[in-house]
Amino acid sequence: MTVQDLIEKLDLKVLVEGELDREVTDCYIGDLLSWVMGRAPADSAWLTVMGNINSIAVATLADTSCIILVENAALDQEAKIKADVHGVTILQTEDNSYRLAVQIHELLS
Repeated sequence: MTVQDLIEKLDLKVLVEGELDREVTDCYIGDLLSWVMGRAPADSAWLTVMGNINSIAVATLADTSCIILVENAALDQEAKIKADVHGVTILQTEDNSYRLAVQIHELLS
């Protein structure tokens, strides 16, 4: 499954278009950035409410496929610029982390 597939199947809003053909093999939920940095699997869709510049650095270090801001969490302008520069895809949904993770799990199974 690719990031583009997730966008289409889950009706996600694209805030920053990075590598849409990037493979998604897992899902990770977390808002504590140091925790995510050490535990999020590479190629995972990272579900969070953290839309700041630090989350872009964490997504890059953890090598996640994309960041999905849940519950319509906002993306800072500074983070948007940084994500654009580094090719980090950022998506948004009104769903909460649990509902979205269940949907992603079903798509990946």
